[in-house]
Amino acid sequence: MSDRAETNSVGTTAGGAIFRRLKALGVDYVFANSGTDFPPIIEGLAEAVSSGADVPKAVAVGHEHAAMGLAHGHFLISGRPQAVMLHTNVGLANGAIGAINAACEHIPLLLLSGRTPTTESGRFGARTVPIGWGQEMRDQTALVREACKWDCELRVPEQIFELLDRGHAIASSTPKGPVYISLPREVLCEAVDVEYTSAAPQFSPALSAPAPGDIQAAADLLANSERPLIIAQRGAGDERSFNAFSDMVSKWGIPVCSWWATSLAISTEHDCHIGADPRPWLQSADVVLVLNSLAPWWPDQHPLNPSATIINMGPDPIFSRHPVRNFRSDLSIAGELAISIPQLAKAMDARLPAAGSKNERRIEIRDRSKALREDQRRSALAPCPTITKAFVSAVLSDVLEDIDSSVFSELGAILGVLKRTKRNSWFQEPHSGGLGWSFPCAIGACLADPERVCVAVMGDGSYIFSNPVACHQICESLNLPVLAIVLNNEGWGAVRQSVIQLYPDGLAAKLNRMPLTSLHPSPNFTMVAAASRAFAVKVDDPAALRMVLEKAVETVVFEKRQAFVEVKIGSE
Repeated sequence: MSDRAETNSVGTTAGGAIFRRLKALGVDYVFANSGTDFPPIIEGLAEAVSSGADVPKAVAVGHEHAAMGLAHGHFLISGRPQAVMLHTNVGLANGAIGAINAACEHIPLLLLSGRTPTTESGRFGARTVPIGWGQEMRDQTALVREACKWDCELRVPEQIFELLDRGHAIASSTPKGPVYISLPREVLCEAVDVEYTSAAPQFSPALSAPAPGDIQAAADLLANSERPLIIAQRGAGDERSFNAFSDMVSKWGIPVCSWWATSLAISTEHDCHIGADPRPWLQSADVVLVLNSLAPWWPDQHPLNPSATIINMGPDPIFSRHPVRNFRSDLSIAGELAISIPQLAKAMDARLPAAGSKNERRIEIRDRSKALREDQRRSALAPCPTITKAFVSAVLSDVLEDIDSSVFSELGAILGVLKRTKRNSWFQEPHSGGLGWSFPCAIGACLADPERVCVAVMGDGSYIFSNPVACHQICESLNLPVLAIVLNNEGWGAVRQSVIQLYPDGLAAKLNRMPLTSLHPSPNFTMVAAASRAFAVKVDDPAALRMVLEKAVETVVFEKRQAFVEVKIGSE
């Protein structure tokens, strides 16, 4: 009783201060999956709301992996880090894949989880039910430590403000990424001074910019190059730098390859976009600019001109988190692309007289780019008894024409066959491979921009991993009109293709049903979506696909209701 009275005398507890402080840091949403460690947080949130305090919107999410995807997707569109709050070690374990995905893609977020009380009695917030003992770990943070830039445990209640401020600043600093704070329940129950919850942040993020001499060196190399090549995987920064990049490569006639692009650096319809295959260009290139690309080519399949000069440019150009990444880097330029690309474009403009000699190269690249796009579309729309991923991509491209949209593809749509022209119009699964990413990511993006049509295109295995019941429930609960498209081949297609690549003449490749790759018989996924009142339909006839997708988009745009399309595709 004395603990409770002390809490009321100062206005709140450490648990109650969290939401107020996150709002002061600019966090819009806290995606939470709660547990027995949450009472001081929930009580504090109720107290803050009842007093009229400005707090982030609390969203209860039915699975931790989905909560992480929501935060990931929100940042991709808003550019602002969000918070995820999970339940002790078990909730943190379920969110670990999302942390790995966020780390791989430099997505900043604040990951918080409770920690089981360390005291068994005699202190307010001490252990009660048996899970207080069952969830104890020697090193709970180890579940996510390797994926997080920074981690800390709250030891004293008044430090909650400093830790949230520091974590937010570190997450938002170059290179960006997730951070983790562990929150023991007894400490959350202790009193803090509510006055500090709305104070100005104590730290500002540190954003890296390139050294001027490095930018000039890169500009000299590109301007004097006869056969330059740019490989871009993770976009081109913000809107300003995206446009500057497009203009720069146009002026100089520099081909841009989108090998395994997880976000768009250039319009797929741009004269200098040469598709996803670097092989025809890499073996003759004399200068290669690797633009924020973890694995810019396939070393065994894409021979590199040994005399080429390689420039790596990005927030962490040599990807220091990864133990093995031995792509050569003759010039490494560190900095946010939103800063470094405009600087490079300006430096290239100072050398524009030299660009006049590149007209023949510009024409060659334009013609090859146009021919590639025409071949892709012709092949995708060629008559076929079954629906293919390429066919879905081409039809979806037509249906989304002139609609402000973002497509989140997870082993689903094919970039290039699917036309994407605007920044933030395309996102692909992180190279970390944590499946179940696209559906919750599209939901988070829709939260960030409700007027944007957000489409998740995924395989049936990825849909299962996304915890679809939780995702559809969130869409209905928050009235988020996301379109989910599942390309169902009743199996792990990526695993099957990997086996065939390594053992093309092996026994597994010759079997009708390869071991450990089948998901047959397939559930009726439309019933899962319909359980949350989604528009849900299954299609297996190529002639019917366009009409079905048009109806699904109409449902999303005009009825503001979630839609779900299951497409039966053949093995590819």
